[in-house]
Amino acid sequence: MKALVFQGPGKTSWQDAPDPAIKDAADAIIRVDAVTICGTDLHIIKGDVPEVAPGRILGHEAVGTVVETGGDVRSVRPGDRVLISCISSCGRCRFCREGHYGQCRGGGGWVLGHTIDGTQAEYVRVPFADLSVHPLPSAVSSHDAVLLADIFPTSYEVGVLNGNVGPGDTVVVVGAGPIGLAAIATAGLYSPGRIIAVDLDASRLAAARDLGADATTNAEEQPERLVEDLTDGLGADVVIEAVGVPEAFEMCTRMVRPGGRVANIGVHGKPATLHLEDLWIKDVTITTGLVDTSSTPMLLRMMAAGRLPGAALVTHRFELDQMEEAYEVFSHAGETGALKVVLGGPQHDAIAVPLQEQ
Repeated sequence: MKALVFQGPGKTSWQDAPDPAIKDAADAIIRVDAVTICGTDLHIIKGDVPEVAPGRILGHEAVGTVVETGGDVRSVRPGDRVLISCISSCGRCRFCREGHYGQCRGGGGWVLGHTIDGTQAEYVRVPFADLSVHPLPSAVSSHDAVLLADIFPTSYEVGVLNGNVGPGDTVVVVGAGPIGLAAIATAGLYSPGRIIAVDLDASRLAAARDLGADATTNAEEQPERLVEDLTDGLGADVVIEAVGVPEAFEMCTRMVRPGGRVANIGVHGKPATLHLEDLWIKDVTITTGLVDTSSTPMLLRMMAAGRLPGAALVTHRFELDQMEEAYEVFSHAGETGALKVVLGGPQHDAIAVPLQEQ
């Protein structure tokens, strides 16, 4: 098969790779029909995630068709169209039993495109398939569904839920890329008083307004002053960091009110300064987190009902073999206007499946 292979910091290639095979009875082999690129993939290529070794196939978000399953898999079978979650869950360890699948200690967690080969390929092996893939209703397109693999559950769980967004809150989202935009959309489910988006890019701020932001500001134009003005000097109830750079995190801590919450979503490759000389007295709560994807079934129902803006976040579409071109467009989003890029598309053709013994 063909796959996008990490060759070390700054280097990837779309190349031949071995076809995946069943290694465990809980595995499924899935033909990738639609896949996307995550900001975390860019962090990996920059060298910010040293656990990813050269030779690894990247990617952790996809929609596909099951072609083979191990003997223990019960929830899906060959021919089923499924969403591949960015998090795999063994279902047995302490963290999985508590619903914290991202911290799985039984061989799961964030493994796809991280510690095992990922989804930016023609086929992928998914471990713990019963708990790590979700059958898709025909009403949800592949281009919409692929956004539920990571960005929507991440923004909702790590941003909105960790930030404890509530009715009437002033919510600031720093970073209006795909994760930040999904945070704006899902924060709106809780009727905040206002949502303020901060970014450097005018087109992303326009997208933030379309998705529910009540006010937007350029990150270089003193966003702290705008937050002060809109809150009578108090500060924001919730600030969500969706960039992953020290300057953005430190800005968040300056904008939060006493007793407020800072929810960090961004993937950080460098240390950020925690200004405890200012924060120690403010009763501020700071949360970090890796998504658990426990919300994915609920979000899938909402998307099927038309309650989540899937297609609005997809700005560019490519064929699967245009992976390198898609990366070029996504990594230069300031020039291309890219939000989410999707490769592949809906496929409903018949596929060969192994005959099951009677």
